[in-house]
Amino acid sequence: MAKAVPEGLHTLTPALTLEGAAEAIEFYKRAFGAVEMMRAPDPSGKRIWHAVLRIGDSAFFMNDAFPEMGARPSPARLWIYLEGVDAAFKRATDAGAQVKTPVADMFWGDRIGTVIDRWGNEWNIAQHIKDLTPDEIKKAQDAFVAQMASKR
Repeated sequence: MAKAVPEGLHTLTPALTLEGAAEAIEFYKRAFGAVEMMRAPDPSGKRIWHAVLRIGDSAFFMNDAFPEMGARPSPARLWIYLEGVDAAFKRATDAGAQVKTPVADMFWGDRIGTVIDRWGNEWNIAQHIKDLTPDEIKKAQDAFVAQMASKR
């Protein structure tokens, strides 16, 4: 009997719909070290009906927009947790991703930077660097909010 969740996938699997999926696949390989697991082109061979990529231990689906079938481009926000966030951020920007937020330590214990790809998808590249209790997070959050308010 088939498993409810296919081998190699997780319960939640993101899917990106965009114009130029083949180009995006190559970009994600360069920018994030994605590995292409499979690709199913449409009958014309010009667009991709379905592709599966993997970054680290997580897979995601992607396809070209097919407005005639109701599949329109829709930008997404995604997080990539990994070791070496600064090097990973540089790899993404060197590949052509645009910086939205430079890498910085955050009050909740992550070091994170955000880039945007040419399709409008926002990629948060993060590394968890410190375990904090809920009280420690609340104290750090309050200090962050106070600091932001003082800059206005």
